[in-house]
Amino acid sequence: MARSVYVAGLGPSVGKGTVALGIVEALSRQVASVAVFRPMISGGNPDPLLSVLHERYPGPNPADAYGVTLAEASALVADGRWEELIGRIVERYREVERHASAVVIIGSDFTDNPGEGQDELPREFAFNARLANEFGSVVVPVVSGEGRSRDSLAAAVRSAYHSLVDLGTTVVAVIANRVPAAALGGEPEGLPVPFWALPEVPAIAAPTVGEVAAALDADVIAGSAGSLERDVLDYVVGAGQVPTVLGALTDGALLITAGDRADLLVAASAAHAAGNVTLAGLVLTLGEPADERALRVIERLNTGLAMLVTKTDSYHTIAAADRITAQLSTPRKIDAALGIFEENVDTAELSRLLDVARSSRVTPLMFENDLIEKARTDRRHLVLPEGTEERILRASETLLRRGVADLTLLGDPEEINRRAREIGVDIAGARLVDPATSEWRQDFATRYAEIRKHRGVTLDLAYDVVTDVNYFGTLMVAGGLADGMVSGATHTTAATIRPAFEIIKTVPGLTVASSVFFMLLADRVLVYGDCAVNPDPDAEQLADIALSSAQTAAAFGIEPRVALLSYSTGSSGAGADVDKVAAATALVRQRRPDLPVEGPIQYDAAIDPAVAAAKLPGSAVAGKATVFVFPDLNTGNNTYKAVQRSANAVAVGPVMQGLRRPVNDLSRGATVKDIVNTVAITAIQAGAK
Repeated sequence: MARSVYVAGLGPSVGKGTVALGIVEALSRQVASVAVFRPMISGGNPDPLLSVLHERYPGPNPADAYGVTLAEASALVADGRWEELIGRIVERYREVERHASAVVIIGSDFTDNPGEGQDELPREFAFNARLANEFGSVVVPVVSGEGRSRDSLAAAVRSAYHSLVDLGTTVVAVIANRVPAAALGGEPEGLPVPFWALPEVPAIAAPTVGEVAAALDADVIAGSAGSLERDVLDYVVGAGQVPTVLGALTDGALLITAGDRADLLVAASAAHAAGNVTLAGLVLTLGEPADERALRVIERLNTGLAMLVTKTDSYHTIAAADRITAQLSTPRKIDAALGIFEENVDTAELSRLLDVARSSRVTPLMFENDLIEKARTDRRHLVLPEGTEERILRASETLLRRGVADLTLLGDPEEINRRAREIGVDIAGARLVDPATSEWRQDFATRYAEIRKHRGVTLDLAYDVVTDVNYFGTLMVAGGLADGMVSGATHTTAATIRPAFEIIKTVPGLTVASSVFFMLLADRVLVYGDCAVNPDPDAEQLADIALSSAQTAAAFGIEPRVALLSYSTGSSGAGADVDKVAAATALVRQRRPDLPVEGPIQYDAAIDPAVAAAKLPGSAVAGKATVFVFPDLNTGNNTYKAVQRSANAVAVGPVMQGLRRPVNDLSRGATVKDIVNTVAITAIQAGAK
């Protein structure tokens, strides 16, 4: 039977979604599949929260991951068919449970959904307790801290715990959400289970511009899809003169004004473009678009803001906007919610309380989420040279919100901030450094000239070279001003890696730096090396690649069992290529007698137990290898791409290894997710060093 945890909200709008998201994320690092289930949904199917969670954590179809609708429940209770209602929900739950290693149940919240027949429904508290018992779930109640003092919050937490225990449930922890700063700190007395408090975070509680547009039934006449993801932290009605309205604008404000107020629209857009304020967007009321001449001026300002047109007047528009309840509807909100959860909840203790044994299978989702957690728990400082690139900025926001790493972005700070405003991301926690004007430039030039004087590099030449962002970033890493570097979104591999070879150099004792790909298959993670750097390594270099790859695997929780690949298994074949692999295998065994290694060995014998039993019986590696070392770049590069495409595997890398400090290269086609993963990997490498 799957383990399950029931997230029960005590009252309306307590933020159960944030808590459920945090628990699902924690479980996703432990088990192969996590399902999310809602006993009751309020309206349309699929439920928005289920859809968002399903997109991030693939599981049962959201259309099947609920018990009943509110209307169905109301009809059953009105007819006195209470037990039938419970039976239907339990039956639907059991179907979801059968297909998952663990289930997170997001309890009902009737008071969020007022409507006909609701007064006849049973009290929410007892209803959720009954379902938790029927499911065999442990319970994590969520208490609202909104507007509470510390004493009031402590009393509410104790009441929630004892009330649920009195109803026969097993409560493993209590979480308070949206807690004001004044009420944070301290443990409620007399509470026998862990308690965690999540502070109030406007970015999570605020609706997005897109949610406002949907609620107002507004037409979007300007702005990209990204502009609709901006958080709306405040509403400002533009009814006064320009100086008055400009003085009222705040970061994250949505300006609501009549379409004929071209003066306000141009002035607010200019203030945003100049960096005086960072707006969420613009709303034009009464169905009246702005003057074409004003729109052309605003377009030239390139603000990146969405402009909405609604048919209602300003009063009714602001009244409707105030009633909007924010959802975890965008990746940015999910990152913010996960960041606040992981910062304030001991996820290791929570996993222990939920008593979920770690799966022997390692799925791609488990591996990727584990990367984030490892990096977060040993936070490092990384430098990203391509500070004005949109993907880097979006990844930086994710990394900062999740607490994965501290960051330095290189480039003109004014330009970086302008680009961040245009695309609506928050990089406030990053350090911005311009190599051309940095106080470190002279020192870096002196160091680089000394390192490369044997190549004829003068101080004057070095002073120019170090303004290159990759050289500057590498010198930051070499000088201890950053723990690692990630580049390559807009630079070639050579431009990214060459400075590392010149300045950082390889680990003493290694003849060569190399790379690996983490190959995320459906049920396991394999390590392939070297598929990106060394064209034709000799036996000693191949041995170094094998040893570095084994060390990399171990650093990321993969037990290294190393297969040095060839077209021959054991002594079945002969030739120079086979002899090279045999010599490399002997060197690895000599240098690491504790390391399980086999070679020469064919790929099928290394990965398939049945083939291994026939070709190399009794081997500690054959049939269960985790680290695959290819004899040359041609073989390795083609094999990883063939597996990636034919097996629908995710290839994470290349991850550089063998350097004294970590520097990693991105593909120029890297996605934001790729960048986040690579930064996490680099941070973990820095910690291992």
